[in-house]
Amino acid sequence: MEPLQPPAAQPTGPARLSRLQKKVWFLSGVGVFLDGFDLFIIGVALPLIADQFMLGGAEQGIVGAAAVLGAVLGAAALGRMADRFGRRRLFMVDLSLFVIFAVASALSWGLWSLVAFRFLLGFAVGADYPIASTYLAEFMPTRVRGRWTVGAFSFQAIGMLTGASLGVAILLSGVDQDLAWRLMLGAGAIPALVIVWLRRHVPESPEWQNHKDSGARPAPVRALFTPGVRRRTTLAVVPWFIMDILLYGVGIFTPTVLAALSFTGDGSIASRDLASTEGAAFLDIFLVVGFIIAILLVERWGRMRLQLLGFAGTTVGLAILATASLGSGSMPFVFLGFALFNLLVNVGPNSTTFLVAAEVFPTELRATGAGLAASAAKMGAVVGIILLPILTESIGIPATMYIVSGVSLIGFVVTAIFRVETAGRTLDEINTMPYPVLRPHGDSGQG
Repeated sequence: MEPLQPPAAQPTGPARLSRLQKKVWFLSGVGVFLDGFDLFIIGVALPLIADQFMLGGAEQGIVGAAAVLGAVLGAAALGRMADRFGRRRLFMVDLSLFVIFAVASALSWGLWSLVAFRFLLGFAVGADYPIASTYLAEFMPTRVRGRWTVGAFSFQAIGMLTGASLGVAILLSGVDQDLAWRLMLGAGAIPALVIVWLRRHVPESPEWQNHKDSGARPAPVRALFTPGVRRRTTLAVVPWFIMDILLYGVGIFTPTVLAALSFTGDGSIASRDLASTEGAAFLDIFLVVGFIIAILLVERWGRMRLQLLGFAGTTVGLAILATASLGSGSMPFVFLGFALFNLLVNVGPNSTTFLVAAEVFPTELRATGAGLAASAAKMGAVVGIILLPILTESIGIPATMYIVSGVSLIGFVVTAIFRVETAGRTLDEINTMPYPVLRPHGDSGQG
């Protein structure tokens, strides 16, 4: 069966999506869902894995970081390939790899087999970021491109909540610990296999196909750093790198908050794991609310206003956490800091960086640039996962939180300097825009 015919390149209206565009949107969003699901489920499974394989702290860190490290390579490599060979072909390959290595992870027989399979699974997850985001940006009508792309990215939070719910269900089922973590790690293969099947009939991106038909060749990677493009590269790469330092690094402090809120079990590993999972799932509600606000405002307020607001909010939230950690009896302020951080990180940079990286580059570099940005973001995640525990142990939680708050402030400054507003503009218009631009297209600044 031949793929369905794509709509005309660079659709500008109407704002209502066709059936095909809705299908592309959903199939792109589910790939991001799997990233959120896997991100959470490994945290639930890790205590059980550590108990079975008798892992120390360093070994647990390796297992936890393996998929993130794989995503660094996957985003850069397959993003580049999507510019060379098309979005649709790679759209199939990445989730096929996810299915294979999710099952392999569940069948791991020791530490290093698990690390290897998790790394390869992360390669597939990382690849879906630039492929799905560029595919969406090139398919969606201009007037609602941001809203629907952020809507697809919000599937990450749904995936995290699904991972939490499944983890709780498996732990409550009373199955053996060895079987429990294997079920958790292998569960993602089921929806991934369904999506691979559904993706087989989607058409090629009209933007990429027109570019190929014109006889143009993919631009070299070094073109990202030429005078006409490197400003866009800075805007796409640096804020996303900083955002993932914050998002992944701050997550390390969740157990501290849960313990202070008396999320405790009966002392067994499974019970403690269950209690922490339930508490973390509650905090994740703020992530979902943040995505909802971003979807509602991303076209009206624009990408840059939300990104600036988000970085400002995370800076304040982390400063509250740092100050509250200095004294006793400050749990309400600790909770406030976490809630503000979770809310504003999704209102702003966690939503907008994914979107902007897919919009600011020309067609021949779009997936390559988005892949570089996503790869840098995962490197930021590695920095957060590894560096923050070291800082916490050496200088304490308050000082570490003040430092991370300062890092968030850098994200605000970089966005303010290199900003370019893409809302309401076609991808062709974005390529010729002057800098800096803050307001959405057609926004007079009033109202």
